[in-house]
This record gives sequence, structure tokens and C-alpha cells, in this order.
Amino acid sequence: MRIPRCFLDQPLQTGDEIALDERAHRHVVQVLRLRVGAPLVLFNGEGGEYAATLTLAERRASRVRIDEHRSRDTRPALGVTLLQGIAKGDRMDYSLQKATELGVSRIQPLVAKRSVTHEDPKRMNKRQEHWRGVIVSACEQSGRTDIPELLPPLPLSHWLDTQHPGRTDEDTASWSLVLDPEATSSLGDLAASKARPQAVTLLIGPEGGLDEREISQARHCGLTPVRLGPRVLRTETAGVAALAIIQSLWGDMG
Repeated sequence: MRIPRCFLDQPLQTGDEIALDERAHRHVVQVLRLRVGAPLVLFNGEGGEYAATLTLAERRASRVRIDEHRSRDTRPALGVTLLQGIAKGDRMDYSLQKATELGVSRIQPLVAKRSVTHEDPKRMNKRQEHWRGVIVSACEQSGRTDIPELLPPLPLSHWLDTQHPGRTDEDTASWSLVLDPEATSSLGDLAASKARPQAVTLLIGPEGGLDEREISQARHCGLTPVRLGPRVLRTETAGVAALAIIQSLWGDMG
């Protein structure tokens, strides 16, 4: 039986006995229904993980004893920043979940022309908190000991105007790419013709993709258009496919 993993956003030290926060408590006691004595694995994103034991499991409170630190490094070998056009609820959740499992280091949600989103800052803040929970859950499930950075949402045009990522070429260690079904080059073409990158920034549009003006602006700002093949993929499928190829070509999947 697999031992449950829990992220706790606090210092962890061998020998301490600590209370589980509301989120971890709900998962361990109310969902999994674990009892006193059950083993757990804890991590806080600062490196490694901790073997722990459940010492209190009541309806409204639970505690664990931290037994042992284990040096375990799951940080991605390739720094990947995902620029994800904001999609509808479940599709965005899926994109963030799979991006986390596939080893992205940073996620920047972007409001593109075809994004379905709300202008109300409170609703957007609530949505960002939800996305953070999706990412943390994906780390727990996948065995990651680090948490990808989730940046506040920005309009795509603002990001392109202010970031100036730089053009991808043989002398650039950091590649900046945009998915475009009409592009003439694929990720495989880049792998065959250019040196291995040290970091990759990848822009993916929302449902319906990026429009021609957005792709043109991205190209003007130095992003290299790439295609994934002869078929047009949904936003959540495109992210999984592109990230898997990137990690296979230049990262830690093989």
C-alpha cells in the first residue's frame, strides 16, 4: 500500500510533533480515514521529505510525529516555464496538474483574447488559490518534493510587452517557444539543429488557441513558433504533449 504524502507549508524537523493544517487534516482523517499509527510522508518544498507517524486523528484535529528526514531530490533537470492561456475550469486544472507532474518549474497564467475568465479581482484571487491547491495535490501524487512557482495571472499582451524573452538561436541558452499549428518547425527539428537548451519558456493558448495577432506579437517579441504535428490539439492536450516531448528531448524523461 502506498504511503500518503502531504505538503505542509511550514518548517519541518525530525523529532517534532506538529498539527496538520486544515487541508492535510481533511485529506488524511476525513478522506483517507487513517488511524493513529498510520505512516505518512511529509514535505515542505525546501528539499527532501520526512517519514512521519499519525499520533492524533480526531474529527477536528490531527497531529503527526516527524520520525526521519530522507534526502530526495526531484527538482527538474531542465527549467521549464509554462505560459498557459487561461482555460475553463476543469481544462485549466488538468493543464496545471499535468504540467506539475511533467516537471515544470514555473507557471504563468495568461489572459489571452479567447480566454474565458472574469475581471473581478476577488474571483481571480480565489481561482488562483484553487490552482495552487491543484498544483500541490499534483506534487503529493507524483512524488515531487518541490512546488512549481505559480505567478499571478497577467494579460498576454502585457507579458509580451514587458518580458522580452529573447530570440531562440544557437547562441541562446534559454529558448522561448510558442505553439502554432501553422508553424513550419517542430520540437524535433529544433533538437536536430540547435544546441541543448538550459531553460525553455513555452506559450500555449487557451481553448481556440492564440489568434493571428497574438502569435505575430509573440514572434515579434522573440518567441519561436513550433508545431506538434498535423492535427490541432486541445489546449490541455497540447500542454501534455509538448511538455512530454520537451522533457524527453532535453529534460529528465527518457
